[in-house]
Amino acid sequence: MGAGPPQLLAVGLVDRLRERGDDVALRELQPTDGMWMAEIGTAFDLDRQLARAVSDARGAGAFPLVLAGNCITSVGTIGGLDQGTTGVLWFDAHGDFNTPETTVGGFLDGMALATVVGRCWTSLAASVPGFAPVAEENVVLVGARDLDPAEADLLAASKLTRVRAEEAHARLEVELEALGRRVDLLYIHVDLDVLDASEGRANAYAGGVGLSRVGLLGAIDSASRHCRVAAGAITAYDPTYDAEGRIARTAIDVALAITSCRSDGRPS
Repeated sequence: MGAGPPQLLAVGLVDRLRERGDDVALRELQPTDGMWMAEIGTAFDLDRQLARAVSDARGAGAFPLVLAGNCITSVGTIGGLDQGTTGVLWFDAHGDFNTPETTVGGFLDGMALATVVGRCWTSLAASVPGFAPVAEENVVLVGARDLDPAEADLLAASKLTRVRAEEAHARLEVELEALGRRVDLLYIHVDLDVLDASEGRANAYAGGVGLSRVGLLGAIDSASRHCRVAAGAITAYDPTYDAEGRIARTAIDVALAITSCRSDGRPS
């Protein structure tokens, strides 16, 4: 899935933003020279770099949009916001709510949202500049349908709001309106496997009943009307599963939708 961000650039994401009149600057992050490469250590090294990059972008008056292969980058993006009470709108086919004690496969990305709310990897997360765990009641998880049994139990016992894909049209507007009253800033996280199988396949883990393209874009628009959107991310795109480019086109539309929201919550 690390091939996803360069593919999105290659098929015109930046061109579309610039055609709209946006001034776009690109910054690519690489693991620190000389650092031992390991999934956990490298992920948090990149998160530390990302937090500084997001903070710099916001300090310059820019809107940070992160293109990433994985979801653990959310820790770095949230760290870079470092201002007020943060809420999270998390679109994903998976809960990403495992911990080292519950995970079946040991995949760090399956613990990303659990890390964001402070349930695991707390010492490493604390090394990310500006990061503080997000209160569970300020997280809205949309579209999760592929859960490990122990992970499902953790989600059911948590304080976060879970909205299934089939409920999104009826419930999400109300949940986002309530969230907007509780938080100062919103981070929008879009794992592209949240999309319904009929929209294409984002990666090896995608499939099943998810959000339509129209539904996903509508949800982002709703978030912009109720919350101050401060940053966004598009993750988990593996172009080898997208031979027709349908997911890539949707990802570009998602990027346009997220970046059209100024941090004061009004469409630009």
